[in-house]
Amino acid sequence: MSGIVFMKTKNLEKVSNFYQHKIGMKLWQDQGKCKIFEKGNLQLGFCHANTIDNEGIITFYFKDKKEVDKFYEKISNDIEITKEPQENEDFDIYQFFAKDPEGRTLEFQSFLHKLNPHLTGKELLLKRRSYRDFEDEEISKEILNKVIELSRFAPTSMNSQSYYFKFITEKELICDLASIRKTASEPIKKAPMAVAICSDNEQSNRYKQDADIAAYHFMLAARLYDLGTCWIADMNRESIKRKLDIPLEHYIATITPLGFIKNEIEAPERKQRDKYIKDF
Repeated sequence: MSGIVFMKTKNLEKVSNFYQHKIGMKLWQDQGKCKIFEKGNLQLGFCHANTIDNEGIITFYFKDKKEVDKFYEKISNDIEITKEPQENEDFDIYQFFAKDPEGRTLEFQSFLHKLNPHLTGKELLLKRRSYRDFEDEEISKEILNKVIELSRFAPTSMNSQSYYFKFITEKELICDLASIRKTASEPIKKAPMAVAICSDNEQSNRYKQDADIAAYHFMLAARLYDLGTCWIADMNRESIKRKLDIPLEHYIATITPLGFIKNEIEAPERKQRDKYIKDF
């Protein structure tokens, strides 16, 4: 189930310009007298009326304090700031407050603790990166179980479900795996654990494709929980299978490092859209 918060406005054009051009929301639906905007998983609707709804607080939240400060620097000269950025110990957040053109209270904040998944599908696809640096923090079994719960819905040939995940936490073994392909596999030793994503050749005629799809499914699921991954290729080797006690006939799609993301990575420059399309 999804939802929209609608509010009355006396000046639809002015409010629309503010939320689009100052706050950076996208116009999701234009219904004439009502316009619906979105930013991440927040949808706000404004409808022309003879009165104004300006009770409560509209809150936008960011990944961390740096992102809050960055946004503050961007907009502080253009909108009315009512409270400067500061930590709020009562709620374990970092926040500042402002007003929109009709007096609605706006809050911009980051949580100073781990969050449950909140990325939209679009954000998840745009934010998946190859991470090579990680926080020195253990990953709880609770979070790992949640990642696996999502990952086990990866599609497979004939619903064979031929893939499986092998978690590696022994430091000596992690360092050994990280040295196999030198700089290419080095990210493995920078994470608290590694994950071999494999498939059983006896369970599927398309076991390699099964494992490859499952690996990417796993990486997307991990990103939802602020966990970074990196596809390390060419790890389907007999020597590695012996180290990990994996049957030689099985296939290893990748061995990825897994850890909480240390620093967010901006999207690399992409080719023009038409370069990806042939004979469209």
